[in-house]
Amino acid sequence: MSGLLFVLSGPSGVGKSTLRKEVMKRCPTLKYSVSCTTRPPRRDEEEGVDYYFIDMKTFEQMKERGEFIEWAKVHGNYYGTPRRPVEEWLKEGFDVILEIDVQGAKQVKENYPEGIFIFIAPPSLGVLEERIRRRSSDPENEILLRMTNAHLEMQSIRDYNYLVINDVLEEAVDKLRSIIVAEKCRIR
Repeated sequence: MSGLLFVLSGPSGVGKSTLRKEVMKRCPTLKYSVSCTTRPPRRDEEEGVDYYFIDMKTFEQMKERGEFIEWAKVHGNYYGTPRRPVEEWLKEGFDVILEIDVQGAKQVKENYPEGIFIFIAPPSLGVLEERIRRRSSDPENEILLRMTNAHLEMQSIRDYNYLVINDVLEEAVDKLRSIIVAEKCRIR
């Protein structure tokens, strides 16, 4: 029996990483697919844990060889999910969680329509902007770009199976875990 593919996405700064890390503590058999990116690491990010930080040439070569399940250019940088580990884990019966942007989720849905797509939303766009500014890693023009993109990305909610509003962290983690448990119990 193959595993389930869970896809978390939503606007930049909504807390996808925090939610994913917390839910993985409660669902220890869940596998996380680390994405590749061409952007530089933030001060708290670790190579091979948060992302594989690669140069543009390497990314382009991987893209040309079809090594990504999905890839997208977001806020001027490329992001992509390596295909091999995801497909191997699913085949071995492990459940896999992807943490990707809205563009990438659309590509995954085309190739893996049986996936479970979960949109993570902020309680408001004002709260989202506060969160982005609080992490103090982005220049003003990038914050404005992220907010413009967030307005557009929020329109994609209807393309997902579930919506989790990340207001109170513990409640959002409980909801996300509940979705995972329910999907594992569903008769297919």
